[in-house]
Amino acid sequence: MAPHSSTLAWKIPWTEEPDFRMISLLTYTLKNLPNTSKWALRFCMRPLSSSSQLQAAAASQTKSKKTLAKPNIRNIVVVDGVRTPFLLSGTSYKDLMPHDLARAALSGLLHRTSVPKDVVDYIIFGTVIQEVKTSNVAREAALGAGFSDKTPAHTVTMACISSNQAMTTAVGLIASGQCDVVVAGGVELMSDIPIRHSRKMRKMMLDLNKAKTLAQRLSIISKFRLNFLSPELPAVSEFSTSETMGHSADRLAAAFAISREEQDEYALRSHSLAKKAQDEGLLSDVVPFKVPGRDTVTQDNGIRPSSLDQMAKLKPAFIKPYGTVTAANSSFLTDGASAVLIMAEEKALAMGYKPKAYLRDFMYVSQDPKDQLLLGPTYATPKVLEKAGLTMNDIDVFEFHEAFSGQILANLKAMDSDWFAQNYMGRKAKVGLPPLEKFNNWGGSLSLGHPFGATGCRLVMAAANRLRKEGGQYGLVAACAAGGQGHAMIVEAYPK
Repeated sequence: MAPHSSTLAWKIPWTEEPDFRMISLLTYTLKNLPNTSKWALRFCMRPLSSSSQLQAAAASQTKSKKTLAKPNIRNIVVVDGVRTPFLLSGTSYKDLMPHDLARAALSGLLHRTSVPKDVVDYIIFGTVIQEVKTSNVAREAALGAGFSDKTPAHTVTMACISSNQAMTTAVGLIASGQCDVVVAGGVELMSDIPIRHSRKMRKMMLDLNKAKTLAQRLSIISKFRLNFLSPELPAVSEFSTSETMGHSADRLAAAFAISREEQDEYALRSHSLAKKAQDEGLLSDVVPFKVPGRDTVTQDNGIRPSSLDQMAKLKPAFIKPYGTVTAANSSFLTDGASAVLIMAEEKALAMGYKPKAYLRDFMYVSQDPKDQLLLGPTYATPKVLEKAGLTMNDIDVFEFHEAFSGQILANLKAMDSDWFAQNYMGRKAKVGLPPLEKFNNWGGSLSLGHPFGATGCRLVMAAANRLRKEGGQYGLVAACAAGGQGHAMIVEAYPK
């Protein structure tokens, strides 16, 4: 997929104010956006011959950039982070429970950092689909990994940005002086999701438990009907809109005139870059995990570069038969866990650590869950940049969560549109387009996998490790989430 020297320059004509509703805004966008072929491969890319010049410029720019340290506020650092290999659900982790994976991530972090367990003040994990037996999975995993029973732990949930929330909660605890050392992480096990009895069956069973006489029990049982046995699966649709995320992604891609071919091309890019990073040993946050009763798992198993011809053969997954979102250009159901060691800088240095990165400003956003469900990065990016006093040109590394190819490409188009900024976001101008040569260079959720509760930590560690490898100073992490929410954070490289 050779880059091109041309850049995408598109504008939405704006001559008068139409009589919009929120739903019709995206329809208007669809009608007025140019259907530029293969734009995803062209925007903001330079010829390969200029790559060395880019690296040199980035290196020199890093030396002159200011730090984001703030007076009278503690510097907070990521010492290191790890994750289990991310696996397709239904494979090697299928017989485990979520706390098994979370425990493996914590054990891997202890081994990687050699941090004394009694030094850790607090543990926070994110998860989305909770196992009812271990609803506070952070606590169960911490005890299983050998942490002191005196170390508090709690679990948070915020859809796909759950571990982002775990990390920023850790930042708050340290910034406020409540803690010096916090472990944050996330876990998801899609191989064994909780399936409930129907509500009628649950009610009957509860009533039976309360019945005191045989007559009462027989009376309750007499009301039983076969349809009581129909199970309830976890909801895959938005509670507020009753729409699945895949269906929303399909509509979003259509609204921004993103073709099936463009989505497949982006997905192929993600898998190809992930494979290259894996082969070159760049995914250093992955730690081996000996699965009980099975072999040791050492790497992600969802990285599968294909061909555009093969990808084109797949049928639409959500809007049939004319949709453009398929299994090939969507993230897949994934099992995995991640964990990062976050400290106050002075504590890390006193313990002899060389941190990997500072965690700087962050921002949470939320918007319309119907038509803007997946546009969190578009809304969060300009806000976090303004908060940090940075521009897009200051960012050396971009790590965005890839829920769907169409979602990524729609966000990139929205970020590069003055019209969208003015009419959706109430801003005077667009934030701008991330250069593709800085964007998810080691693959993303489409290829590496997306355990809902664990992806945020992966994004932060990818940004931190890329900054060290590439000599940059600032990374921008961003992600969308169910409910129309989003998150963005600035990661600053720790001086070498």
